[in-house]
Amino acid sequence: MCNSMCGKGGCVPSRIGKVLLIIGGINWGLVGVGMLMGKDMQAWNVVHMLLSSVPTLEAIVYILVGVAGVMKIFHCKCKKCMSACSPDSGSMDAKM
Repeated sequence: MCNSMCGKGGCVPSRIGKVLLIIGGINWGLVGVGMLMGKDMQAWNVVHMLLSSVPTLEAIVYILVGVAGVMKIFHCKCKKCMSACSPDSGSMDAKM
């Protein structure tokens, strides 16, 4: 069974999805910290800080992060990603 951390490489959309999920996770973590501190949640929203002057672009970033999450649920089935997750690629699953 392949997990999200197996192997190195993978296809470009898969790698972009990983980056988007990291950005989204950090962003939502900061929003949560801001809310717990009693601050305005937009004050800790990095995506909003960077792109608030272009609301359409801000919405596109949020949509792309959501799409990356859905992609991660179903895992990429392309040859490059499947070979990165094969037992002989040195993945964690192969060592267990």
